[in-house]
Amino acid sequence: MTQSRFPHEAYLATRHFGDLDGLRFICIAAVIWHHAPIWTGLSSNASGLASRGHVGVDFFFVLSGFLITTLLLREEGAKGRFSLRGFYWRRALRIIPIYYLVVSVAALYAIVLKGQTAQAALLPYYYLFLSNFLTVPHIAMLDPTWSLAVEEQYYLVWPLLLLILPRRWIIPVLLVLIALNIAGALGAFAGLPPIQTTYLRLGLSGPTYAPILMGSLVAVLMHRPRGFSAICRLAGFRLAPLAWFAVIIAILAVPGHLQGWPNLALHTAMCLALASLVVREGNVMSPFLRLRPVARIGQISYGIYLYHLFALVLVSEVFGAIGLNSPWGVLVAYFALSILIAEISFRTFEAWFLGLRHKALGRVGRSPAV
Repeated sequence: MTQSRFPHEAYLATRHFGDLDGLRFICIAAVIWHHAPIWTGLSSNASGLASRGHVGVDFFFVLSGFLITTLLLREEGAKGRFSLRGFYWRRALRIIPIYYLVVSVAALYAIVLKGQTAQAALLPYYYLFLSNFLTVPHIAMLDPTWSLAVEEQYYLVWPLLLLILPRRWIIPVLLVLIALNIAGALGAFAGLPPIQTTYLRLGLSGPTYAPILMGSLVAVLMHRPRGFSAICRLAGFRLAPLAWFAVIIAILAVPGHLQGWPNLALHTAMCLALASLVVREGNVMSPFLRLRPVARIGQISYGIYLYHLFALVLVSEVFGAIGLNSPWGVLVAYFALSILIAEISFRTFEAWFLGLRHKALGRVGRSPAV
């Protein structure tokens, strides 16, 4: 994006935010670190920062909310309204095939090969994207699916709200939804009995939707000239990415639970860090974020996220079989294997389904790329 006297128009004209693939790399690297055996050995003596790689998922949520809302608003701006059917078609082809593959393979391993037949009762909740409400331990290697359930629930509801809500209501509704989610995390609805079944617990205190909704809020604000101008003042200077990532690290380094207000501060810093990467391309972090290996890992990060526990189990088994006790070695090897599996999957299995998306464009319409 070339800076000009009209940066908002330049922002709206940008079809691809080149730094965001690099941001995905940072997010998935944090998740890989979190599940590696290396940090468990450090956690007793290290600061909270070493054990908080799980917030990479929160950053993925912020990024997803921003991109999805930006796509929908830009399609609406180009065509007068966006296609809800087209949105669901594209998301289904991108998300569901690999997700169902992973769930099915993990279920086959646990239920058939390991004989854990009782876990067969959990499969409908995985296939229906309800695993974030499970009250029992996950099927082996399916722990990450809770975040995919959050995303799919967001995809189901938010585009519909965006389609039917008067535009003056969008920001107030988002603020209310975010406030309700934060209040739930703080225990404000503890007195309301949840809906509970044998395996599920549905209540206002459990779901984690705030970061994805906050990403949506950033997208709505930046789509409007006044909101864009306000965010530019906070995130438009060249060193802004470094500044906001430093704030994120500082929050993560503080001991204690990341719940309630600390979580809000963390997600706000993530929103501003993301904004700093899209309001001004060519910022101080761009050379790193656009390195080809970094960007490529970001592009296939969805597959890495779904496959990485399979890679971790395989690498751990191999290391154990040869008597090699090297947590750092496991970290490097399982990250590399996760990348390899995801790359093969992306070029073969996923590519076939993504091809169907393009063949169906005449029926569902094309959405502007970001």
